[in-house]
Amino acid sequence: MTRPAGNRKLKAARLAKGYGSQQALADALNAAAHDLGLRGVSIGERQVRRWESENPPWPHSHHQQVLTHVFGLCMDDLGFHLVSRAAVDRTRHPLAGQVVHNTYQTGVYTDTTVRDPSAVAASFAAIATIRRQLYWIAEPRVLHRTVIEDLGLGRTFLRGMDGPARKVLGRALAESALLVGRIEFFDFRQPADAANSFVRALQLAGEAEDSILGAAILAHAAFIPGWEGDREGASDRLAAARSHARRVETSGLMWAWLDAVDAECATLSGNTNDALNLISRAESHLRNDPSLNKPEWMDWFNPTRLAAFKGNVELKAGQIRRAENTLGNALAGSPPDDSKQRAVILADLAAAELAQKRVMSCCESLGKALDELTRQWYATAMERVRDVRRALRPWQDEPCVRQLDERLYDWKTAVNVLRS
Repeated sequence: MTRPAGNRKLKAARLAKGYGSQQALADALNAAAHDLGLRGVSIGERQVRRWESENPPWPHSHHQQVLTHVFGLCMDDLGFHLVSRAAVDRTRHPLAGQVVHNTYQTGVYTDTTVRDPSAVAASFAAIATIRRQLYWIAEPRVLHRTVIEDLGLGRTFLRGMDGPARKVLGRALAESALLVGRIEFFDFRQPADAANSFVRALQLAGEAEDSILGAAILAHAAFIPGWEGDREGASDRLAAARSHARRVETSGLMWAWLDAVDAECATLSGNTNDALNLISRAESHLRNDPSLNKPEWMDWFNPTRLAAFKGNVELKAGQIRRAENTLGNALAGSPPDDSKQRAVILADLAAAELAQKRVMSCCESLGKALDELTRQWYATAMERVRDVRRALRPWQDEPCVRQLDERLYDWKTAVNVLRS
């Protein structure tokens, strides 16, 4: 299969940012030019098409300004090269993306000679597998720094490769960049950093021509506007994800996960009826394809986790008793060592119990969630715990609530909250 022509870096960045068409990007660039006070800047769909062509022209200075402003990436990371690639490799850091927080600048690697491409690619694939497994047990900040270092070295090697080894390495690095984005979004709650990591992950998946991995990355990117209640922004990214998934044979589990993500985004924007329909469709995907075939790297979703998604949607839809039953079953099916997911389920279960004025049971469930967070910190779960605690204010003088506060505001938890 020949590698697709065109500026794949810019196209990947456009899709990851939620601009489903070249015209949508042109509109966003024009709006950015207005915000930046740049007069006389007018960018049309034709200009964006030229930039996404195989040999894109070097943008004018004002165009560079709005491009870097919209994407948070330098021109080279958007596929524009004023000088030869060899000169770029000698003079700039391999991961010099100009982002606010996560710049990936953890070391300087300048030697792009690859003596054994197949061995290098296989080694990075093995590293990506190990890092992915460590996500569920390692301290997030330590793992985050390590994976970024891996990416810095790996992208340097990528420049000196071509052929099959390039695809293997690109896939491994895309998995690692996706992991970085997952940590930044779910563990650190730093959506701006995560957005930039998902852009880089999608660019690397393009190097591997891996449509399924691309779909997974785009769906993760949908969480960012989704959690802000931006249904349209989330839908644009999910439409792109489904488009990627349709290009190859895709498992029912992957389709179910895309619908589950869509359901959560719909719920957060208040569209619970749409969310319930999406959950029902996700369940039908699993019934129609019960084999559970999935890529090795897709370790964040299974039928139990779909039940957790469903319970949360039912909770937000006001179906309290049904949600409690669904969440109870999800908790029972969750492995004892899956502390991150168990903490999320327990927090939702506590919310269902509080909705039925069962204050003591609610506090017990929150206490169990804190037990899980002691084993493995997870900012996403802690947010849900704190949301339920705020809802407990009418009962804050009850002994069980005071005991909960002793746990909730102990030294270790307070430090983790401030760091997340």
